[in-house]
Amino acid sequence: MSLLTVKDVHARVEEKEILKGISIEVKPGEVHAIMGPNGSGKSTLSKVIAGHPSFEVTSGSIDYNINGKQTDLLELEPDERAKNGIFLGFQYPIEVPGVSNIDFLLESFNEVSKSQGAAEMKKEEFREFLKPKLELLEMREEFLDRPVNTGFSGGEKKKNEILQMAVL
Repeated sequence: MSLLTVKDVHARVEEKEILKGISIEVKPGEVHAIMGPNGSGKSTLSKVIAGHPSFEVTSGSIDYNINGKQTDLLELEPDERAKNGIFLGFQYPIEVPGVSNIDFLLESFNEVSKSQGAAEMKKEEFREFLKPKLELLEMREEFLDRPVNTGFSGGEKKKNEILQMAVL
């Protein structure tokens, strides 16, 4: 069974067709890289999968495996897609002054947990949950108390984004 199946997707922004029949199948455990020149539709495909409102899918289908059931991803709102594991990384992650990493991650994690019927965590329990992930990424625990990406180097921003993916 596939994790994600994009079949003959055509999509446009405003009146300009960007995707012209893209198809891809991703099975559990596989890693895929999508490469191509500027303007070939890589970012558009990502945004279509994530449900960006500026893009309209004019034909084709996107099926996503949610808990063993193939679901039409195009029927889900962007927040529902996110709660079911669709994560869009950024080329240049934004800074969010005033919001600590731990608060951002905890709120996001608990929203996903609620959506999937799992128990939510309290901050101290969540901090313990994060420690092995921080160690794996060679990130110091102090990063959790800093505002999201604020004052981070480029590499620190990327590690922080990987931490977000690992948590969500």
